[in-house]
Amino acid sequence: GKMMPQDDDEAARLFRRAAEQGHSLAQCSLGQCHAEGKGVPQDDREAARLYRLAANKGHAAAQHVIGRCYASVRGVSQDDREAARLFGLASEQGIAQAQINLGVLFALGSGVPQDDAEAARLFGLAAEQGL
Repeated sequence: GKMMPQDDDEAARLFRRAAEQGHSLAQCSLGQCHAEGKGVPQDDREAARLYRLAANKGHAAAQHVIGRCYASVRGVSQDDREAARLFGLASEQGIAQAQINLGVLFALGSGVPQDDAEAARLFGLAAEQGL
């Protein structure tokens, strides 16, 4: 079929409507719109707020993304312990990139006790998924 032209403003409006009703996928998607400035003004703090809402509902991708925000100081204050906690939640749900990010924190001892064996275990889990 034909590809419809992408309308970032309309997408953001629809995501906002669903996000305000508590839909975690829409909260994560609207967060991405804010992070990238697509259809809404670019705003890392608003992106982080929306990712956190979705993460608190157990949305694995949002847990990973807000973990990255804490690790890289994007829209939130740096907090490697919180990044590790969120990467752990996403890792348990099988998000390979979160397993790698958590493995790096264990390898460095950043936000968690340094543990090469745990880092290797996490890297292995991600490798099993092709990363």
